[in-house]
Amino acid sequence: MANVTIYTTSTCGFCKMAKEFFKESNIEYQEHDVTMDQHAQEEMVKKSGQMGVPVIDIDGQIVVGFDKAKLSSLLGIAS
Repeated sequence: MANVTIYTTSTCGFCKMAKEFFKESNIEYQEHDVTMDQHAQEEMVKKSGQMGVPVIDIDGQIVVGFDKAKLSSLLGIAS
């Protein structure tokens, strides 16, 4: 199973869509709210080079935003 980390904020609609996609696909993930966790925010910026959310890390592959087709491809599931 893939190691999935998502960097979010509580007000981000695309973050909610990504988390719902993971739940529907039975994908376990670790979530970091970057408004509450300065270390996670710094980690996210280091990985993605930007402040936009969501930033999704799937086994070291970075996806910025909610791109269902790309996420499905990286996770090996039908989109």
